[in-house]
Amino acid sequence: MPATGPSVAPRNVLLRVAYDGTDFFGWQIQPGRPTIQGVLTQALANITGEPVRLHGAGRTDAGVHAGAQAANVALHSPIACANLVQALNDHLPESIRVLSAQDVPAEFHARRSARSKIYRYRIYREKFCPPWLARYVYPFPYPLDEGAMRTAAKDFEGARDFRSFASADGASKAAGAREEGSTVRSIYTSQMERQGQELVYTVEGSGFLNHMVRNIVGTLIEVGRRNIAAGGIAAILEACDRTAAGPSAPARGLHLVRVLYPGISEDAPLPNIADCDGRMG
Repeated sequence: MPATGPSVAPRNVLLRVAYDGTDFFGWQIQPGRPTIQGVLTQALANITGEPVRLHGAGRTDAGVHAGAQAANVALHSPIACANLVQALNDHLPESIRVLSAQDVPAEFHARRSARSKIYRYRIYREKFCPPWLARYVYPFPYPLDEGAMRTAAKDFEGARDFRSFASADGASKAAGAREEGSTVRSIYTSQMERQGQELVYTVEGSGFLNHMVRNIVGTLIEVGRRNIAAGGIAAILEACDRTAAGPSAPARGLHLVRVLYPGISEDAPLPNIADCDGRMG
């Protein structure tokens, strides 16, 4: 039996991916359903001929979009990063685009290595929402106290226990775990601002619980409707009770803008999801 040499360690590749989440059942692979992770994994396998496992920075829900999701994958293939980007985009539907690929250290992990994530939620404030924009915003033409919403948004900044803003399932699983900090997250920036015909909520944080951003936005809308006092956010956070907060805002208005990493440069321009015409860039 011939001797075999030592196996060659795979390279670790970081991908930046933009997608329109409308026609997908979220990021995570689900049997029999189209998902972003599933489509990307199949494309990688077809190109490299390897079984691959793709690790995403976050599991966006069905209907949520991304300007620059991050994911890493271990590959033995020597394909150049630029060629990998081209090959992937040739294999992917137009609703998913790989923006860049770069080799990163073996210990890098898209979720665990992240310094922060930035999300944006877009609320369209005019009476009629243009059809070409409807996939990417939440139309809400009704009266809102936008000043109160801006004030309340700042109360989410800092290290907070966000159990009141986790999904019902997530809050149930985290019951009794407050001491372990499982629902504590650090929010660096939380701001609501008017951008033309839209009211845009932007939040950057160390990490986010399931449905957390959508639940925050739904609560801020209730502040704008004056169903919740602008100064009531602290009490809702302290309650650690999902029923104390407002409803979850629809998925279509939410965009994962980008994921930031210490020591990892962004070798391709990343899109800003701020246009009012429904485009990703």
